[in-house]
Amino acid sequence: MAKSSKVSFGRRSFLKTAGGAAALATTPPVVEEAQAQRTAAATANPAGVPAPTEAQIERESGNIRPPAVTRTITRPGSDLMVQTLKELGVEYVAANPGSSFEGLQESFINYGNPRNHMPEFITALHEESAVTMAHGYAKAEGKPMLALLHGTIGIQHGSMSIYQAYYDRVPVLMIAGNDPGFIAAHTAHDMGAMVRSFTKWDAQPETLDDALVAIQRAYNEAITPPMGPTLVVLTSELQKENAPNAKVPAYKPPQFVTIDATQAREIAKGLVEAQNPRIAVGRLRTPEGVKRAVELAELVGACTSTAATNGPMSFPQRHPLCGPGADTHYDYTLGLEEGGAQASITGPTLAKVAAERDHDDIGFGGISGGGRGGRGRGNGRGAATPSAPPIQADAEASLPLIIEEVNRQLTGDHKTRIQDRITKNTHANHEARVAAIEQAVENKRAGWNGSPISTARVYAELWPLIMNEDWCLSSPSGFSGGHNAQLWDHDKPYSYLGGQGAGGMGYGAPASVGAALAAKARNRIVINIQTDGDLNYAPGVLWTAVHHKLPMLTVMHNNRAWHQEFMFVEYMAGVRGRGGQNAYVGTTLRDPFLDYSKMAAGYGMAGEGPITDPAKLSAALKRGLASVKRGEPYMIDVITQPR
Repeated sequence: MAKSSKVSFGRRSFLKTAGGAAALATTPPVVEEAQAQRTAAATANPAGVPAPTEAQIERESGNIRPPAVTRTITRPGSDLMVQTLKELGVEYVAANPGSSFEGLQESFINYGNPRNHMPEFITALHEESAVTMAHGYAKAEGKPMLALLHGTIGIQHGSMSIYQAYYDRVPVLMIAGNDPGFIAAHTAHDMGAMVRSFTKWDAQPETLDDALVAIQRAYNEAITPPMGPTLVVLTSELQKENAPNAKVPAYKPPQFVTIDATQAREIAKGLVEAQNPRIAVGRLRTPEGVKRAVELAELVGACTSTAATNGPMSFPQRHPLCGPGADTHYDYTLGLEEGGAQASITGPTLAKVAAERDHDDIGFGGISGGGRGGRGRGNGRGAATPSAPPIQADAEASLPLIIEEVNRQLTGDHKTRIQDRITKNTHANHEARVAAIEQAVENKRAGWNGSPISTARVYAELWPLIMNEDWCLSSPSGFSGGHNAQLWDHDKPYSYLGGQGAGGMGYGAPASVGAALAAKARNRIVINIQTDGDLNYAPGVLWTAVHHKLPMLTVMHNNRAWHQEFMFVEYMAGVRGRGGQNAYVGTTLRDPFLDYSKMAAGYGMAGEGPITDPAKLSAALKRGLASVKRGEPYMIDVITQPR
């Protein structure tokens, strides 16, 4: 086969020529090689398109130095952009470095006192990981961090993660750099259009004043239901503009839609007058919403359901009122971001956003078709009841109005009856909980001492080691058996962050790093039960965890396969009468097996394994947790059963 005549190029060595080929980057300051590049670029330009200028080549090759002149930029626009983010309370910015945001990056790391703080610059090895870090952080904290993307190619690298955050209704703030005067292939007239159908809002401001307003609005749009990723495209000129007299505009928080006074009064009356009320709690926006839901349940003595075993920001799983209660025949059920028989308060779905922004009529499944995009369904729901037509409002913002009305309507007789109901529901829920745990433990004994190690044993051995810690299970658990739902107590808004949203791979590790960023300053530890196929999409995020000293324990669910797909193919072969002996082709990770402890070591992460003997598992977990508590992330490679 004839050798290709194409010249290969990377994101930071691309130089525009007529055919889209590139000159190779030099190692500064070798002037001779730079001259050779200029000659090659001119030769490879048969169409007459202007070759890159000498200044462009020198900039791309790094063969330039700051001018030795008096400082003329006294207050760059990028400082004001960073100040805007500081005032919004953004803690972190994750990025893989790129020339299109060099002005912003310099401000992130040098502007302010202390430098590189609020937000702190987090080094990512891939834009997909940067966006997913923001995804995991937002699910843990209920507010955005920033992902910084390099031009067209950075947005395209991050696009799968952007879609996941959109589908998962997670507030992610993004800024993309645009440098029209440099590498043409990295720029665009309308950069946001590439992801417009799966972002909630985007802008490409033309002035510095508009840019500061756009950042504030992007933040507000991200945190307003339906929450989702937002994007602001900022040119290099705006970042580098000298603006000694510019000011950050006063920030105006978003206004959340709430129920009206009449609706609050009617809901409060229903809860207060009911003999056996129930509150079904889905996924709220922030920890404050969870706190208010608990306050309301305790105020009226209602038993509750929760979505805490499906994802974050729901009612504490082991709260005394969480469960079916003493009587599953409820005479008043209120739904908070869930269905309720008598009343239901739910925010807007993504369908409306998609209708306005999906200009190409892509019609993403589960969004445009009216699906709720991953709303949780709780445990301990009791008897199924039909749902009332939902009130289109934000449940979290509406809770203070309901609580105020309940307090206004409560009488002494109500309080006596409510206290009696709380006692009965607490006892019944405790009994139901004990029975459920006993049954779960019995069911999970199968294969306890087997090798490969059962996934149930991984979760069961971990629980007594973390039960008295402030912990967060950051990774999806569906592919590893979901044993946390029965064996662990999900009592914090961030106890379990749930699945990917759209089910895409490459999510677990970067989402866990994002959760660990949130955990680092809060004396929290993060547990990542990491599936093997998922890690191989973007393993470089392990380096980020080590570099930033994040409290993350990674336990590999190493079943040496994409096991769900293996089962799909095995089933299909059986249905077609061809036998399952070849189902492993394209669905397994073997010949050779991957050694994840060595992979982790290559990124500087301490660890051990592969572990095949279940008797050695507990000691390894103890060593891993001890390391994580010291601020040193750790990996344990465990050879596991398929599920």
